[in-house]
Amino acid sequence: MTQRRLISSGSTFEEQVGYSRAVVAGDHVYVSGTTGFDYTTMTISDDLLTQAAQCLRNIEQALAEAGCSFANVVRVRYLLPERTDFEPCWPLLRKAFGQARPAATLAICGLVDPRARIEIEVDARLG
Repeated sequence: MTQRRLISSGSTFEEQVGYSRAVVAGDHVYVSGTTGFDYTTMTISDDLLTQAAQCLRNIEQALAEAGCSFANVVRVRYLLPERTDFEPCWPLLRKAFGQARPAATLAICGLVDPRARIEIEVDARLG
């Protein structure tokens, strides 16, 4: 049976809904859809690029706690309410994922929090 380890960001939303920021199962790491919410200040910026950078910091922290980094990411999913918001994020995304070059998907959809302008979900492999 595969060992599972749960990783939390400390967000009360995780407890309310019943999910984890990330799950480590064997050598797989699954990071939940992550917005640009800053858990240290309990705020979210109105600025798209500030949100995208915070998304990546939140993901990086979950990956580090799992024992890996952006270099281990094999799949990334980008969720945005506005298609035109994707291209301005490319430099930040390339900096994070350019080495690993994971398989990627973009979906244009509504997000739970109307303040959120981007959400990113990743899968990684340890080792």
